[in-house]
Amino acid sequence: MTELAYDVVVIGAGPVGENVADRVVQGGLTAAIVERELVGGECSYWACMPTKALLRSGSALRAARQVPGAREAVTGDLDAAAVLARRDSFAANWRDDGQVSWLESAGIALHRGHGRLSSAKVVEVTDADGATTTLTARHAVVVATGSSSRKPDIPGLRAAAPWSSREAAAATSVPRRLAIIGGGVVATEMATAYAALGSSVTILARDGVLPSVERFAAEQVTQSLRAAGVTVHVDAEAVSVHRDDEGTVHVETTKGERVEADEVLVAIGRTPNTRDLGLDTIGLTPGDWLTVDDTMRVVAAGDWLYAAGDVNRRALLTHQGKYQARAVGDVIVARAKGEKVDDGRWGRHVATADERAVPQVVFTDPEIAAVGLTAAAAEAAGLRTRVVDYNLGAVAGAALHADDYQGQARMVVDEDRKVIVGVTFVGPDVAELIHAATVAIVGEVPLDRLWHAVPAYPTVSEVWLRLLEAYGR
Repeated sequence: MTELAYDVVVIGAGPVGENVADRVVQGGLTAAIVERELVGGECSYWACMPTKALLRSGSALRAARQVPGAREAVTGDLDAAAVLARRDSFAANWRDDGQVSWLESAGIALHRGHGRLSSAKVVEVTDADGATTTLTARHAVVVATGSSSRKPDIPGLRAAAPWSSREAAAATSVPRRLAIIGGGVVATEMATAYAALGSSVTILARDGVLPSVERFAAEQVTQSLRAAGVTVHVDAEAVSVHRDDEGTVHVETTKGERVEADEVLVAIGRTPNTRDLGLDTIGLTPGDWLTVDDTMRVVAAGDWLYAAGDVNRRALLTHQGKYQARAVGDVIVARAKGEKVDDGRWGRHVATADERAVPQVVFTDPEIAAVGLTAAAAEAAGLRTRVVDYNLGAVAGAALHADDYQGQARMVVDEDRKVIVGVTFVGPDVAELIHAATVAIVGEVPLDRLWHAVPAYPTVSEVWLRLLEAYGR
């Protein structure tokens, strides 16, 4: 057994773990990172990057078909093999050489294997050959192990070899028929991608399509999915799944609907990767989400254990995990050096944006881009609000962007403070609009000041002027 000591030990080398370790090293401490799979994590190989690569080709084709002149130049459908090959390149062909090289250049030690806590500040790493290395952290251990697709206890499901988000992102061929259990972001994005690639797709959405976004946005996506040939069953819950000897999957719902498919994707949520981390050795429950304070320190584990990213359940998004990671790395350095901790609201060492300013893009057709609170969430939070809606298609820049542009914008205003607390856009290519909204919400920019942020003409961003005009001055 080998024994080593570092200032900080990070379990999990996805984007979150990498950012924690990088901030620690930049702060003058030593760091080791433990990874049992590929350095770069879920986002690099089975989520953000490969899935957006799958979606981009279909998006580009639809955009061309919406503009005369370009439309006439488009003579065929997507080349599925070319789309999958491009996806492979963005997943680095599932090799992590580049990421490992970056760790080395950043001065971060990599230990490959399964890391488990054996006691306070001690992580045991077991490699593929069974050899064990004991890593002792002088200051902190950070859990950044992320989450995995959750599989419900539906009779026959596990025996049917269902796809999770990983198999959907990394598939080597396009199934003729794809059934999707779930109606959230993964479900709708993969329905969009595979329908464009030629699959006959059926969605079984027990809780509706995209239940966490504004209803008008979810309804527009649902209409578009159906127009693309996707069958959408709302309030439909799968009660049994069976794959027969010929490989066909049969799904039955509570409504008596029967769906046949070549593959079934389960996309009903996530579960934390904490089951085999040795949490029981420090008095925590294996398999649980890790509850943290505003500096991402695990509240029930003393002053040395932190959790960042999906595993703390604050905001299950890569960009929010990286945001948390920067705060975690910096606060560990500050505490190790006895420096002042800036843990007030919007301080350097906290993740305040997780509460009210989380941006997200759903890369469906059309796209949904949202940040902050929905109208319903703002009301539930006790805010006195005013909701302003505007037809995105009426903006000159949108009309130029695509013929018959269909979209909508919503601004939720806190009437007591006269600041925006939520924004949602739905429409083609609205993803690039969302950062302006994020800045306005995080900066708590008064509406009177926003009048002086003049949008360039003719761009889709002119919607900001139209929203302010609709609100009135």
